[in-house]
Amino acid sequence: MRHLIEPSDFSVEELKSLLELAGDIEKNPEKYAHKCEGKKLAVCFYEPSTRTRLSFEAAMLNLGGRVLGFASADSSSAAKGESVSDTIRVISCYADICAIRHPKEGAALVASLKSGIPVINAGDGGHSHPTQTLTDLMTIWSLKGRFEGLRIGFCGDLKFGRTVHSLIEALIRYGGVSFSLISPPELKVPSYIRDELLEKNNIPYTEVVKLEDAIGDLDILYMTRVQRERFFNEEDYVRMKDFYILDRAKMALAREDMLVLHPLPRVNEISTEVDDDPRAVYFKQVQYGVYVRMALILTLLGLA
Repeated sequence: MRHLIEPSDFSVEELKSLLELAGDIEKNPEKYAHKCEGKKLAVCFYEPSTRTRLSFEAAMLNLGGRVLGFASADSSSAAKGESVSDTIRVISCYADICAIRHPKEGAALVASLKSGIPVINAGDGGHSHPTQTLTDLMTIWSLKGRFEGLRIGFCGDLKFGRTVHSLIEALIRYGGVSFSLISPPELKVPSYIRDELLEKNNIPYTEVVKLEDAIGDLDILYMTRVQRERFFNEEDYVRMKDFYILDRAKMALAREDMLVLHPLPRVNEISTEVDDDPRAVYFKQVQYGVYVRMALILTLLGLA
């Protein structure tokens, strides 16, 4: 039995197979429409979510399976004080596979240690979001055809952004990748990302404050929102939330083949005037998320 807790839980070769499977699902959805008949996915979301939860549900339904679970901690026995360990033991009696999102870092790992079914980390605090990483990788792979040699810029909240941390961890395994880390000083990537992932592995990177100083060199621009729920006080959030806004003027500085990704939801860090730019692929990214989660469910259930 396998789980997906960290992006590194799958080798580069396994990731390639997973992305190829997702690509085949995109091209031949009818071939997979009944693969999970008789199987149940539990979605245990202790935190609010639109895309990730509905993407998991759509993925399982597209495979012919069924879905059960809860959409907030308030609607589960967590409100009565039940531990994650006990909850997953109960869920293991009802479902064949579980996707869990939790505000506490490490909660998905704890669940996997006590679970009788495969566990997928759907986001744990500011730590990791591996299925968003799979979505991001599929978007890049499908639209760029490679990971090697790309210059990727991450812009916005790099301190609390678990999608950023997960994607950096995944991409450093490919040759020639380099990064531009674009953030105000207060929201720089954590030191463990810089020291343990980038410098320890001799990955080239620069840290800049102004988006205009980096955008012209990028193959990929990964925008993130400043996350109100990660701040300890409203004053700091209000001060930082409009620090970056990607608009038509900034897009004019970018390469013609640069892609703009965003894990969504956005607030106002990407102007709606950018939506019609062919380089803006964040809504395509959402669709790729369904295909890659379908591939992941099949792989962890041994049905691929």
